[in-house]
Amino acid sequence: MIPSECNRAPVPGGQGLPELTLRGMLLGALITVIFTASNVYLGLKVGMTFASSIPAAVISMAVLRFFQGSNILENNMVQTQASSAGCLSSVIFVLPGMLMLGYWQEIPFWQTTLICAAGGCLGVLFTIPLRRAMVVESSLPYPEGIAAAEILRVGGSKGHAGGLALLASGGALSGAAALATSGLRVAGGSFPLSLTVGKSYFCLDGGFSMALLGAGFLVGIAGGTAILVGTLIISLVAIPALTAAVPLPEGMDLASHAAALWSAKARYLGVGCIAVAAIWTILTLMRPLLRGITMSMQAMRGRDAGDGGAGADLPPRVILLLLALLMAVIMAITCAFITEAGIGLGLALLLSLCGAAAVFAIGLLVSAACGYMAGLIGSSSSPISGISIIAVVLVALMFHALGAASGIFDLEGGTRFMTALTLFTVSVVVAISSIANDNLQDLKTGYLVGASPWRQQVALLIGCVVGALVISVIIGLLHQAYGFTGAMPREGMDPSQVLSAPQATMIEAIANGIFTGNLDWTYIGMGIGVGVLAIATDLLLRRMSGGRLSLPPLAVGIGMYLPAEVNTPIFVGAMVNWLLIRRIRARAGDGSAGPQLKAMGQRGTLVAAGLIVGESLVGVVMAGIIVASVTTGGSDAPLAIGPWALSGQGHLIGLALFALGVALLWRWARGRAERG
Repeated sequence: MIPSECNRAPVPGGQGLPELTLRGMLLGALITVIFTASNVYLGLKVGMTFASSIPAAVISMAVLRFFQGSNILENNMVQTQASSAGCLSSVIFVLPGMLMLGYWQEIPFWQTTLICAAGGCLGVLFTIPLRRAMVVESSLPYPEGIAAAEILRVGGSKGHAGGLALLASGGALSGAAALATSGLRVAGGSFPLSLTVGKSYFCLDGGFSMALLGAGFLVGIAGGTAILVGTLIISLVAIPALTAAVPLPEGMDLASHAAALWSAKARYLGVGCIAVAAIWTILTLMRPLLRGITMSMQAMRGRDAGDGGAGADLPPRVILLLLALLMAVIMAITCAFITEAGIGLGLALLLSLCGAAAVFAIGLLVSAACGYMAGLIGSSSSPISGISIIAVVLVALMFHALGAASGIFDLEGGTRFMTALTLFTVSVVVAISSIANDNLQDLKTGYLVGASPWRQQVALLIGCVVGALVISVIIGLLHQAYGFTGAMPREGMDPSQVLSAPQATMIEAIANGIFTGNLDWTYIGMGIGVGVLAIATDLLLRRMSGGRLSLPPLAVGIGMYLPAEVNTPIFVGAMVNWLLIRRIRARAGDGSAGPQLKAMGQRGTLVAAGLIVGESLVGVVMAGIIVASVTTGGSDAPLAIGPWALSGQGHLIGLALFALGVALLWRWARGRAERG
């Protein structure tokens, strides 16, 4: 941990250096589009997003060094803008549920854009009063914020070029592999492994996604191992038990039967595990969580006048004006959403008022909680999924009571409408929480490099608006091209290309289950039991190893909920990270491996981000090509060059490409200094 006091402000208050420049905002907008599209694709594919601060900072430094007068503060503004928009893409954890519910047939541009923009901007405003208490006067470590500040400080011009080369190399490799797999169809995306013993079907598919390889490197060995444990519970215990117990339907092969049982039953074990693990995580952080909420309430009573020379926040008058405007926007779009369903204006106003009040109250508390947890354990480790589950339960219960009192459930389609209204409202809360989860990290970075807080807050607001304009377009494009689990826009689509949208599937199932009473509590209850066992195992490991070993229970639940072909490359990426760390420590020998580990972490982060961005961007571009082809009466695989792609040769080619990716990730992350 690096004490923030020792790394404070090389250019206090900016001292006249340009910060929020037009060229910086344009570059930030371009990076925003790239990373937001990448995060939307990755989130819909696997249910996770990646932190974009460090890659955005490297790109900014590499590009702006060609312009006269560029400086550390301008680069900081660019990464601030880009990272906020990247985090806003977490609304994909809820919004696709509207398609799965069948309430929307396509993503409405303006409604989705306004939801994302209003929720994201509220997340910015809710965290402004927390800055002085949580950033300036707090000893919270802010791991990502301090790392981004170090990148901005120490990178020389060669370092910028080298960092950009790593990012680009990872992107080129991943993009080429994705094109071969999902575009040209000459390589398989997974390798199925299965074994039948009596009536039991054992299966463990290996995936070849470069993006997930990079994600695994960022997750680390503890999370990667926990995800693998969850995968093995489902693949080697739950599925064999279910296939042995449930008779095989006539005309269905055993593999299809196992897949149907996983979708209908086994994955709900993961829902239960995720729910109890999320609640446990929040309970373990209850003291700092309450402290964060207390700080927020105290800060709201008076003006944050700055921090002694580093500049001031946006004025309270401006904050209150923007708050009023954003709440009015949320009420207006919610009211329009309700009246479109044929609900009378009076009841629509009541429901929209209650929804807006829930957004404000839950959002304010969640902002303080997420901000504090992000400062304590990092944005990547903060349990946004758990916050989403709690939010959907609270909002669903509120609307259930209102629906019963108003008689909406007696109307045709009333239950589905109230479920959709819950998802619509929760999407705003998720936007707030995801931005709050990231913004204090950015403000910490700005504090350490001497940025002007109010300018950085403006950059955060700009990032939210730009990201919101991109998100709805990308979601709609991906839906039309690939489809989501339970939401296929047309018949005959390739099921191997479907995006699972795991969080959205889970949130929709919980909300729909609360309103219909059809939630399968049997398997959720069993999953809760597995979650309790995972929590106990994690506590035991931490105690026996003095905190060196852990088994994050939330990651176990994610491994149970996601398919094996998604989880296996994540574990491989985590193993690469762990083996590199062991190698560097073994070679250092004298305990002086710290600088080498830090350098490897920075290089690995850039390569991993490149792997994620490359595959994701190819996926988005391919979506555009597929939609254009289908619209003109063509194939949904317009670039495919051979029917043999899914045969044994295709899988072997996919395996070879993945092995190459593992080798190059190792080589690039290790760097020249550690090669022997």
